[in-house]
Amino acid sequence: MGSVADPAVTPELRREVELLLYRQADCLDNRQWQGFIDLFTPDGIYWMPASPEQTSGDGVPSIFYEDRNLMTVRMKRLNHPHAWSQKTEWGTSHIVGNIVIDSHDPARGDVTVRSRFHIMEFRTDASRHFAGSYVHHLTSTADGYRIKLQRVDMVNGQGPYDYVLQAWV
Repeated sequence: MGSVADPAVTPELRREVELLLYRQADCLDNRQWQGFIDLFTPDGIYWMPASPEQTSGDGVPSIFYEDRNLMTVRMKRLNHPHAWSQKTEWGTSHIVGNIVIDSHDPARGDVTVRSRFHIMEFRTDASRHFAGSYVHHLTSTADGYRIKLQRVDMVNGQGPYDYVLQAWV
């Protein structure tokens, strides 16, 4: 497990990783869907398993299991002028913290990061809260680190909701 004492985890690496996670949260809160998608590698995956025991998103039900093509379809649906689900104004606020670099391979440019999140969503005069953990598998690119795989495990993922998630958590 990486730590501040691990020489491969420099303060610069830690800060770069933190800024990427904060940028992702900012994109979601400001509905900058394309900016969110651009944080993924061309073959990147956004995955929210249906249960915490899942070890793969292939061939099993997941809440989300999207490559960039499916993310783009979701973005187009969210932006469509006749999208009924978007007629009610809504907003989110993401807090990301407890960021831990689990592994870093400087030769390959790969980084694995764990973090915690709390999200407040406001829609139809009601607030919903989501909390849980992220695992990001990052890879170094010419544009900085990008997300190869993001796993989202919600603490309250099996809870009942009045309406479904429209955008990414």
